[in-house]
Amino acid sequence: MSQTMTPDLIKMLSEGIRELNFDVTEEQIQQFNNYYELLMEWNEKMNLTAITEPEKIVTHHFLDSISCAKAPGFFEATQVLDMGTGAGFPGIPLQIMFPRQQYVLMDSLAKRVTFLETVIKRLGLEQVKLYHARAEQAGRNTQHREQYRLAVSRAVAALPVLLEYVIPLLKVGGRFICQKGPRWREELDDAEKAMKEFKVVVAEIRTVDIPYTDLKHTLIVFQKTGATSFKYPRRPGIPSKKPL
Repeated sequence: MSQTMTPDLIKMLSEGIRELNFDVTEEQIQQFNNYYELLMEWNEKMNLTAITEPEKIVTHHFLDSISCAKAPGFFEATQVLDMGTGAGFPGIPLQIMFPRQQYVLMDSLAKRVTFLETVIKRLGLEQVKLYHARAEQAGRNTQHREQYRLAVSRAVAALPVLLEYVIPLLKVGGRFICQKGPRWREELDDAEKAMKEFKVVVAEIRTVDIPYTDLKHTLIVFQKTGATSFKYPRRPGIPSKKPL
């Protein structure tokens, strides 16, 4: 039996989105409801998310993903890369909310891509593109290398690793919105060498409160200032084993 969002959950989602200063339609709420049902259903068959409490799916997945749009310059890009999307975060909630943009969701696991194919079909998100690849391989593919003006990621990885995954895919002048927790200053310090190597600077920093939670997420916006050396990305597995 499918698990649908209760009226209380729908109210929490609607009010949370408005608290983030965005409008939402009934059609979009229905898309979130369909997404919620698929998450709950598929998570029983495969490990898509460790978060299974209904309220936390709304707050820690849906609202948290939408909060990426609070980053300065977010709406300047028409195509957005979601690196390491997993079960579709933040890309699917952002695509639901902002249909004028087109999201490219990249993930290395085939089973997650299969799930996302089902989500896209069920929600009618035909503009979404899926890319099944490791970041290290994508960064050496000429169809993707230095092709994106904006990338987002909620992937759990140290900043030097994330930068090696993402920056080779950005055009010069492109931006990477990275969502980080309370240790963001330490992480930035640790990423100083990687930032120089990948020719990126911090363009903006914004802290966002996630409605109905005590979560404070810091959106670090990196801007690429020069072309990436062809040394990068290194071979699959090396960035995480030997971060810069």
